Amino acid sequence: MNAQAVVNRSHPGFPARLLELADAPATLYVRGQLCDAPKVLAIVGARAARGHSVALARQVASDLAARGVLILSGGAIGVDSAAHRGALDAGAATMAVLAGGLDTLYPGRNRPLFEDIVSGGGGLVSPYPLGTPPLRPYFVARNRVMAAMADAVLVIEAEFASGSLHTAEAARELGRPVLAAPGSPGCEALLARGAAVVETSDDAWAALDGAPRRPTVVLPERGSREALALGVLDLAAPLTDAAVAERTGLEPREAARALAGLELEGLALVMPGQAYLKSPLAGELLQS
Repeated sequence: MNAQAVVNRSHPGFPARLLELADAPATLYVRGQLCDAPKVLAIVGARAARGHSVALARQVASDLAARGVLILSGGAIGVDSAAHRGALDAGAATMAVLAGGLDTLYPGRNRPLFEDIVSGGGGLVSPYPLGTPPLRPYFVARNRVMAAMADAVLVIEAEFASGSLHTAEAARELGRPVLAAPGSPGCEALLARGAAVVETSDDAWAALDGAPRRPTVVLPERGSREALALGVLDLAAPLTDAAVAERTGLEPREAARALAGLELEGLALVMPGQAYLKSPLAGELLQS
């Protein structure tokens, strides 16, 4: 692999998007090329991803890279690796943003992939100097850097506690579009919060082009217990099922069932303490 380069904020190649992050690193450590493109998409997701998720990540990355989109990911196994491989399939450069020094590449089993990324004209990028071990807190900070370097973040398969959701949240804080593939708990939560649906490469391209595809969701029938519960939920102040029962006149068990149904449909979000918010998706539908 090429020798490591050190790129600080005054360097003309320092990513301009990254400067929008309040706590952006002052220095990036790079092996290979620090790439840029008019459109940059970060694709992240589960390490132990299912086969169809891996296939989707690789296909989306390949198709969008062929259209000139720079693909970023985190170099992990599963969805990350598939995204990098997809870009390489298209003969395009890709960049892996890593959570440790470039002499402590993680995961070790992906060393062949890292070599292919560099030899394919892309780069390995880290906000950490040589000798930094890939410890858990560094992954969270790395995820923020990756979100800031991209124009949008696509999550393909995630559980509720997934690190991919940290990347999505960082993107949201920066005003970047969040995209999600339906079918996993974490991604369904992102869709309920307003993420764009991605089931095909064209969906991802449309979202990057400012025309996101929204989930197909139907509001509950007027007068139903779900409609009553949704009517008292707020976008900012969570309510417990007991509070919903009190405000709607529903029996506590009916209120709990209604809220569970709304959560499944992406119309309500469950918060700590089993309190519920109206989802941004529901808010959009009610205003339309």
